[in-house]
Amino acid sequence: MNPVPPNQASDAATAAHAGQSPSFRPLYQQIKALITQSLQSGEWKPGELMPSEVELAGRFKVSQGTVRKAIDELAAENLVVRRQGKGTFVATHAEERAHFRFLRLMPDEGIPHHPDNRFLDVRRMRAPAEVARLLDLKSGDAVVYIKRVQSFDGQPTILEELWLPGQLFKGLTSERLVEYKGPMYGLFESEFGTRMIRATEKIRAVGADAAASEHLQVAPGTPLLCSERVSYTYGDKAVELRRGIYSTLRHHYQNELS
Repeated sequence: MNPVPPNQASDAATAAHAGQSPSFRPLYQQIKALITQSLQSGEWKPGELMPSEVELAGRFKVSQGTVRKAIDELAAENLVVRRQGKGTFVATHAEERAHFRFLRLMPDEGIPHHPDNRFLDVRRMRAPAEVARLLDLKSGDAVVYIKRVQSFDGQPTILEELWLPGQLFKGLTSERLVEYKGPMYGLFESEFGTRMIRATEKIRAVGADAAASEHLQVAPGTPLLCSERVSYTYGDKAVELRRGIYSTLRHHYQNELS
């Protein structure tokens, strides 16, 4: 994607004010959309310092206040991060603050930390119909399938299955997953150019079946949490389906509502 022309924002605003556009959006939202396009195109990479508000205002020919309001919304959506005295940076999953944004299982005692992974299966396969539907693929399209057990302090706690679009994740192997020591979303971002920016999640209670009982070392029928999560990148494009079974013997699911 080419860089956004400097006059695009003012042209869009003029058209909207003149009644040429059937769906008027406030100017700051138009600027937000243009900045998001630049993030999506990779003009500014994850972790990189963005141009200042003054520079962006000059680029888009709008006031600094309009840019600030757009940046405020992007920061609230975790797409950018403001650092006092340093500027605004593109958010990245490599940052410590981002590690627990998508991992909501917290210990009943002690400090939250990332689990150890044991990969049970990593392979390319044809997408089952339900997986294809949730990832907006054609039935039979290639996906990367991952099955793993995650343990905290030696205690198996999460049994998880993931499906990723094969076209986006060419070259993702079990060896690469084992090698990489950071959060999986950091690997997706740095090596496959895919950044998870939001997710939808469904949670329900289940009893441990034979597989969960074996891998999580709990008795059959033990109450567990079951989650299904679809994660999206820019443009609301679904790029991951994740289904997890959680043991809550020493952990609880925590969410912040605001």
